[in-house]
Amino acid sequence: MFAIERREKIQQILHENGTVKTMELCAALDASPATIRNDLNLMAKQGVLQKIHGGASSLPKKLQPQLQTVEATALLRPEAFSFQMREMQHAEEKGAIAEAALEYIKDNQCILLDASSTALTLAKKLTRFSKLLVVTNGVYTMLALKDTPNIDTIIIGGIVRKNSGFIEGTIGADILRHFHVDIAFVSANGFSEKEGLTDFNIYEVELKRRMLENCNHIIAMIDSSKFARVSSSSFLATEKIDVLLTDDKIASELLERYKSEGINVQVCTGK
Repeated sequence: MFAIERREKIQQILHENGTVKTMELCAALDASPATIRNDLNLMAKQGVLQKIHGGASSLPKKLQPQLQTVEATALLRPEAFSFQMREMQHAEEKGAIAEAALEYIKDNQCILLDASSTALTLAKKLTRFSKLLVVTNGVYTMLALKDTPNIDTIIIGGIVRKNSGFIEGTIGADILRHFHVDIAFVSANGFSEKEGLTDFNIYEVELKRRMLENCNHIIAMIDSSKFARVSSSSFLATEKIDVLLTDDKIASELLERYKSEGINVQVCTGK
């Protein structure tokens, strides 16, 4: 079992039970006490759980709102936050967006997923399809799909950054020439009408540009917290977005403005 899978299981167990002993996790996950203690130490540092004597517990409710501050702090130092922390942010909204994205996918397509936490949410829902080819630069997306029947997964080679879970740089980008991508599903750190989709890592941005060059359709999956936010580098102009999926927390004034400017916005309720 990969570390990311093991830590996801730990989160699931804590969500269901509230507390868990280290030795219980060893038995459930077939891991050594040293491995589990390392996992718990890391997850405690990330603010995902609270260590207790002999095990771990879910965060107290009074501390849980602190998770919401990750987004604001990430604007200043986004590279400092692990993928797991980003995955926890706006999980309900990402789930609604991923459900809506499924409606655009058909069997026998080649789809591209970037390394975003929203794309990972979508990847975990692809089990309903009987045949897909998925191209991704997401390490966690690849891990989520690797044992999924009827889905072939191709990961783009390159450099993996600590805590990020994405491939960056264009070392392996030439592999993209061998695939005809029907639909690309991408997210971003920010979106504005003028700058389009933007991100903070210039090396990942460079790869994203290459990834989107020869796609028939591009669907942006942007939760409402990212609107009117501009990061350091643009990787896709607004006019190249075929559909922009967002959640129902988008401000009505902003929604009307986007639509009046010809942006094809679909609001996802998750119902």
